[in-house]
Amino acid sequence: MSRAFNFCAGPASLPTEVLAEAQAQLLDWNGRGLSVMEMSHRSPEFVSIANEAQSDFKELLSIGDDYSVLFLQGGATAQFASVPLNLSSPGDRVDYVNTGIWSKKAIAEAKRYCEVNVVATAQDNQFTFIPDQALWAQSNDAAYLHYTPNETIGGLEFDWIPDTAAPLVADMSSTILSRPLDVNKFGAIYAGAQKNIGPAGLVIVVVKNELLGRAREDIPTCMNYSVAAENNSMYNTPPTLAWYLSGLVFKWIKAQGGLSAMEEINRRKAQKLYSAIDGSGFYNNPIAANSRSLMNIPFTLADDKLNSLFLSQAEQRGLLNLAGHRSVGGMRASIYNAVPEAAVDALVDFMGEFERDNG
Repeated sequence: MSRAFNFCAGPASLPTEVLAEAQAQLLDWNGRGLSVMEMSHRSPEFVSIANEAQSDFKELLSIGDDYSVLFLQGGATAQFASVPLNLSSPGDRVDYVNTGIWSKKAIAEAKRYCEVNVVATAQDNQFTFIPDQALWAQSNDAAYLHYTPNETIGGLEFDWIPDTAAPLVADMSSTILSRPLDVNKFGAIYAGAQKNIGPAGLVIVVVKNELLGRAREDIPTCMNYSVAAENNSMYNTPPTLAWYLSGLVFKWIKAQGGLSAMEEINRRKAQKLYSAIDGSGFYNNPIAANSRSLMNIPFTLADDKLNSLFLSQAEQRGLLNLAGHRSVGGMRASIYNAVPEAAVDALVDFMGEFERDNG
């Protein structure tokens, strides 16, 4: 069997070693005679899987006991509502930064529950760079400030962490575990699993314990962070298979050398691809150098009429899912942790050949 190189933005590549281990245990987990998918989430076997995954995740990010780590359902999109419902009261003002489509979705959902102050927007510069924080119009009384460190669709990323007196909340779906992170600067972090964590269907929330208990009285019980924390993320049946596979990914990251090693590899991959784009008169990426994403690299061809040919020939070479998001077009290569450096090398080689043939 030959595996293709998958550049999908999500659900994204999973490490081949993780998939092989899961395959070997699919019918019979550790000699128990059943699959993880068939286990009770209350069983000692699955509780041990869950606790070990949580412990490894906390170790990777150096998360202290003053934070709770929650493994929940609904993906990051459900957190667009969960965040204001857990961290603000009716009538509160909350600050948001608009850097792209996912920021906009979070803002639209928060407006259902709060007075939203958009402190800054990259829309004014066609989403090509992150606005300088010195120009932000932050509130003095915000319940929290929310931002999206990396926009997967536009390829716009913060290379710094905002400074704010209010609790800082971040949607890290596409950057979590790709590099070291000072979690202590955040009130809450949430991340959909299907990029650097595991398969779709799971979201991890890291929330400072002092923020628990702020939830509104009418919040749905299964969305309440305090309830989740008190029940070890098992108030209801969790996405057990996704939790198990995520745990295998955490061990795989540790085996690679941890987050510092992942950052070194990821920066090298991104540099190779950006160099190929910038060194060409055929390809283009419009994002300012200090706002470019390490995880999602969009680019256009000199002639949009060549897009279909580029994609079909790329697929013939085993380079999959390179089409840009429908809202922006062009191409996009998502190079998350599990995308090997060899995949980027193969893509760069193909891009060079395609330019020579069609430039």
